[in-house]
Amino acid sequence: MSHHLDSPLARQDVRLDITDLYCFRGETGTAFVINVCHSIAGEGRTPGYHPEGFYEFKIDLDHDAVEDLTYRITFDERDAQGKQRFVVRRIAGADATDPHAQGEVVARGGTDETVTAPSGLRVWAGRAGDPFWIEPDVLHAVGHAFQDGTPLDLGSWQPADARNLFAGHTVYSIVLEVPDADLLATAGASRNIGVWAVATLATDAGGWRSINRVGLPMIHPLFTQYNEDLGDRLNAGRPADDFETYGAQLIRSIAGAVRANGTTEDPEGYATALAHRFLPNMLPYTVGTPAVFGVALWNGRSMTDNAPDVMFTMAANTPISLGIGKESVTSKPSSTFPYVPKAVA
Repeated sequence: MSHHLDSPLARQDVRLDITDLYCFRGETGTAFVINVCHSIAGEGRTPGYHPEGFYEFKIDLDHDAVEDLTYRITFDERDAQGKQRFVVRRIAGADATDPHAQGEVVARGGTDETVTAPSGLRVWAGRAGDPFWIEPDVLHAVGHAFQDGTPLDLGSWQPADARNLFAGHTVYSIVLEVPDADLLATAGASRNIGVWAVATLATDAGGWRSINRVGLPMIHPLFTQYNEDLGDRLNAGRPADDFETYGAQLIRSIAGAVRANGTTEDPEGYATALAHRFLPNMLPYTVGTPAVFGVALWNGRSMTDNAPDVMFTMAANTPISLGIGKESVTSKPSSTFPYVPKAVA
């Protein structure tokens, strides 16, 4: 799983469980997508978006791993037809880090409808197909290798056995397409940004608690499948503090796996270099360019990039394949807004 059901706190209400973050060139600007509320949680889940929380796309414009621009989406309660009204706010500058800042309302609308603001910003929210794929046997074997510091053990599993655990499943998507001029108004000449997303819930004390934070894909499957306390902690905090807080732990985990698999003569050196790539946990992107998430280059993430193979291979320093790819997704992404696959059931 990329970020599906990734920690005890996220599983308490899957409306706040961000399963994936995507960032890519859209038709008119940069498209940001998060998916929440996965159907794999079961029929007992409350559908849609949490009316007491908010969903944010965070954007670092000056390479200090602190957000300079936040797009915040809040939702009302579901009506009798299951629709939810939403508001999109743009919060810039120092206020971008403040959960209480109001910012500027840039769009209002309702689920299952495309809203276009005067600036050209577009937003859509609604039920969609899950564009992600994962092979559960490979997933669990990788989790054990990095948790236990043991060789990757796939047992009798063969690529012919591969299956997509998420085939036919659905999510609730939030799609935001931002014109370049709006996105880079305060960024100067640089078009390189760092992106992450946060789902936050109001507390009884009048504050806000981070429930889910996602930047790079597959961080949780690598390091928290069998360490749920770490899963909760990774979902809090901010990218700027990531290496200081989690660097040593990731280095130990990566070094243990590559040492056990004998894929480098310098496990600590390899692990340290890779931990510096993984942290701060943000998705890098050059505005205006095609997205690609590969072993050689991270530049945003499209909905057809094979993130599991990329991240597992890099972390283990040896090729690891799920045996499946984008062909295993039941409903395919679209090249036109809102880009996400249609829900098939």
